[in-house]
Amino acid sequence: MTKELFNSPIEDFDWEAYENGDAQGEKTREELTKTYDESLNTVKDKDVIEGTIIALNKREAVVNIGYKSDGIIPMNEFRYNPEIKVGDVVEVFIENQEDKKGQLILSHRKARAARSWERINEALEKDEIIKGYIKCRTKGGMIVDVFGIEAFLPGSQIDVRPIRDYDMYVGKTMEFKVVKINQEYKNVVVSHKALIEAELEQQKREIIAKLEKGQVLEGTVKNITSYGVFIDLGGVDGLIHITDLSWGRVSHPEEVVQLDQKLNVVILDFDDEKKRIALGLKQLMPHPWDALDPELKVGDKVKGRVVVMADYGAFVEIATGVEGLIHVSEMSWSQHLRSAQDFMKVGDEIEAVVLTLDREDRKMSLGIKQLKADPWEDIEVKYPVGSQHTAKVRNFTNFGVFVEIEEGVDGLIHISDLSWTKKIKHPSEFTQIGADIQVQVLEIDKENRRLSLGHKQLEENPWEVFETIFTPGSIHEGTIVEMVEKGAVVALPYGVEGFATPKHLQKEDGSQAKVDEKLNFKVIEFNKDSKRIILSHSRIHEDVNKAERNEARKAKRAAKREEAPVLNQQIERATLGDLEALAALKEQLSQSK
Repeated sequence: MTKELFNSPIEDFDWEAYENGDAQGEKTREELTKTYDESLNTVKDKDVIEGTIIALNKREAVVNIGYKSDGIIPMNEFRYNPEIKVGDVVEVFIENQEDKKGQLILSHRKARAARSWERINEALEKDEIIKGYIKCRTKGGMIVDVFGIEAFLPGSQIDVRPIRDYDMYVGKTMEFKVVKINQEYKNVVVSHKALIEAELEQQKREIIAKLEKGQVLEGTVKNITSYGVFIDLGGVDGLIHITDLSWGRVSHPEEVVQLDQKLNVVILDFDDEKKRIALGLKQLMPHPWDALDPELKVGDKVKGRVVVMADYGAFVEIATGVEGLIHVSEMSWSQHLRSAQDFMKVGDEIEAVVLTLDREDRKMSLGIKQLKADPWEDIEVKYPVGSQHTAKVRNFTNFGVFVEIEEGVDGLIHISDLSWTKKIKHPSEFTQIGADIQVQVLEIDKENRRLSLGHKQLEENPWEVFETIFTPGSIHEGTIVEMVEKGAVVALPYGVEGFATPKHLQKEDGSQAKVDEKLNFKVIEFNKDSKRIILSHSRIHEDVNKAERNEARKAKRAAKREEAPVLNQQIERATLGDLEALAALKEQLSQSK
């Protein structure tokens, strides 16, 4: 009813009839009803109007819209605004003026939805702060009821701090700002973080303005990453790099700090423009090198733990924050190039000898091979010239085999000292890496830490015997095993090889000898020092032919010698007759004169 209706008296009211129990007097009931109805609001179904909350309980709210009856709205439609109270004016949607029970049916949620997009766009345009109810979690964030519309709240926009438990926000009513609207797909993105960033930005400026290098502040561990720890200094964040957490080696910051832990940190550096603050934790503790035993010196033995491995060496922590490097060359007396991982691994507890110590630069070098005696100190006693040993093949070169008799004692077997008889082009034809081989010490080079070794010297030199067998001119059966540019390699008895040039490979029929042919060869040269035997196959039949020709010539000369006396007699007789005739003729001439 209107205010005017209750405060203004009815001029023609019949008080006498009222006293007699007839309150209507001359007016009919229909007239009074009409007057009452005219005093009420005129409403229509599906309209959105304003109403006043006149009563509240946990389940529902009673709303007066100036109609003949009040409406009931479930309280869950007001969950976005838990502060609602009696007397608040709210928008309602008239679903039904009167249901079967005569009840006015209202909805606040539908009233909000009817104007939701208009209000959402208005809130974005005017940068307004609005309230929303967080309904549930979703991938990447939360779903928020804003004006009856489901908006998306990204996880990164809930707070300025990283959120570890999203579920704690479900069911809460919070203030938001609309940051993005997709009109085509009816998508709305809201942010709670945007409300506090402006305030935090001002706080950051105030805090950074008061910062000084070396200043010690209390902070809270906000986030832990593999490269460092973010510290909340009360509105502004700083970073402790992993190298500034401890003087010792740290594999991951979680080894040193925990989330939400409070600790003191020192400001190392900061950037006014980018608002970056570099913090340190280890700087608040004394440097371990300052506490190192002042009596420690070069040559002392120390114990430590391997903390870092590299191909070139290992870093050993002998005290927290005090490390020494063991170079791979100081791990073994052996001169073979090897990786440090062959000797130790991270976590090994080892003993080492201090080789260098620089307290000023805080550097130390260590060695473990020094824990053993240098095998070259008494090399002449342990491996004298002529002694025989078993060695391990370590490497090949074109000119020989490198072997190791024991760790740190290496030697070279020249390719010419592998075999008395075989022509070896490469050591791999004779042995293999990792194999054991018997050697004899031929020479000691202590200065260069190298032994000259031989293998063939373990056997008697067969060339002393070969000299009596393969004498020049002797003929032996051989097999051609290889053809080379300058001739052929011929395998002879007793495992020895000879060589024949192409002109000495021609057979009697004029053809050339080939690989795998077995023929007789004549030794035309034998050199014991250079272990060389020169052979010829063609010389055999050439000598036979030459001998035959010589025999023919000898026979011819013998025949001529036999014919010579008869001819001489004939010549002699002929000569005497001629002389007698000449004498007679001379006499005749003399008589004629």
